[in-house]
Amino acid sequence: MIPTFIATRAANSTSAAYRDAEDLDFFIGEEAQIPRHDYNVDFPIREGIVSNWSNMEKYLQRCVFQQLRVDPEDHYFLMTEPPLNTPENREYLAEIMFETFNVPGLNIAVQAVLALYASMLNVKKSEGSEITGTVIDSGDGVTHIVPVVSGFVIGSCIRHIPLAGRTVTNFIVDQLRSRNEPVPADQILNVARAIKEQYCYVCPDLVKEYNKYDANPEKHFAKYTGESTTGPFTVDVGYERFLGPELFFNPEIFTSDFTTPLPDVVDGVIQACPIDTRAKLYNYITLSGGSTLFRNFTKRIERDVRLRVKERYDYMCSQYPDADTKMLEVNVVTHPFQRFAVWFGGSMLAMQPESYTIFHTREAYLEYGPRIARTNVVFNSL
Repeated sequence: MIPTFIATRAANSTSAAYRDAEDLDFFIGEEAQIPRHDYNVDFPIREGIVSNWSNMEKYLQRCVFQQLRVDPEDHYFLMTEPPLNTPENREYLAEIMFETFNVPGLNIAVQAVLALYASMLNVKKSEGSEITGTVIDSGDGVTHIVPVVSGFVIGSCIRHIPLAGRTVTNFIVDQLRSRNEPVPADQILNVARAIKEQYCYVCPDLVKEYNKYDANPEKHFAKYTGESTTGPFTVDVGYERFLGPELFFNPEIFTSDFTTPLPDVVDGVIQACPIDTRAKLYNYITLSGGSTLFRNFTKRIERDVRLRVKERYDYMCSQYPDADTKMLEVNVVTHPFQRFAVWFGGSMLAMQPESYTIFHTREAYLEYGPRIARTNVVFNSL
């Protein structure tokens, strides 16, 4: 896994790592996070959408030629896109892959469909089962809730939340700064990310969790130890352990820009779908992405969504006491490849011989241009 960071030399810089090849003077991934003089760090992907195509092309070049070490002219490429990606972005990606890399074939798949495919393979669903379920895909920049029925995305019902792993990291950074913790400025982002991954968890009740910490701080507070150029440093890890992931369930505490809890968004997405699909969508809610790996995240999502369903069921029973009804089952599914579900689903799809029939070929690109990638087949039904 290569983080989507890229460090490029500043325009007014007088130094260069590659003096005779300025177009190669950039770093990606972990190398880009190393502090360097006269280099600017950029996130070419923001909230799941490519925002800087020049840097994205450089990032792809380094991934293909340095990390994968393959000749792109000899391989078909399966790329992924977020559910709400624009048609123009698909065209830009097709231009880069066919013009810059000269690939023989390209398939731009929707991340949620691949994540659901990976989930159903891992939980050993019976062969031939239709690919139907609700995907909660929460990575670093954005969280998407996507309903998929028989392998097709219900595009009008997709919702996204501008809260994800990076939001949790930034919240922890603010907490460390407000307490004046002895963290070097150039390491505070990495320290916050490490605290998020090692110590954070989802609590069932916010008030009770506060009381637990106040009653026995020695038991619940933790310490993080890091190394810097001036020596080791120690950071106290306190309420942010459970407050960070809480932004998914009580976002109004942290921001006024988005105040709808994730369980409400999930329930609203399924309710917006055709009525004959809702039972299956409630029955198979799968998680994808690193931000869904917090301890107890699955239990909290399942509990809160079930509460919404039960409230609606109780109301209906009170209005129609003689009706023969049954409450919908709510199941949230996890699997071992949850963090890399999109990659795993894509790798499994690419291994199928029939998958090559849905690739855009170079011959089609040369005849029709980048508009061949403007639409995606998974949106062409329902």
